[in-house]
Amino acid sequence: MDITKVSILQGDLLDQKTDAIVNPWNQNLVPWWLLLPKGVAGAIRSRAGMKPFIEVGRNGPIPLGEAVVTTAGKLPFRCIIHVASINMMWRASEQTIRLSVINAIRAAEENHVKSLAFPIIGSGSGGFNAKKAQEIMLKTLEKLESNVEVTIVKNR
Repeated sequence: MDITKVSILQGDLLDQKTDAIVNPWNQNLVPWWLLLPKGVAGAIRSRAGMKPFIEVGRNGPIPLGEAVVTTAGKLPFRCIIHVASINMMWRASEQTIRLSVINAIRAAEENHVKSLAFPIIGSGSGGFNAKKAQEIMLKTLEKLESNVEVTIVKNR
């Protein structure tokens, strides 16, 4: 395998021409229908519909840093990879960001995803500094051997 190929751009995560996208999610301890998703999850919900969130809800609690794959609803992707990147206090950490990246790549490989777009994990409702989160993501991706092409999408 090759070292993961990574590009960074500014734009809208949901407009990327990739096989799949990553949704920084919570641990699924609160039922999805009680949450009012904001940020990436809110954008996904408004354009994809409820189906991906119903599917992720069926998985029950997600350990921090782990990934769950669902369909993309009305979005044009093959799937959405939801990563439990924030804890019960709605905070991300270096460890949850690192594990989320590793497990998203693993889920992509297991589902034959060739290209994957990430937002800056933990920098929204997770409250983590965006620049530091991006550095953690890049360092983690540099260490991974994978054929998945990765785009990190920064908000406009």
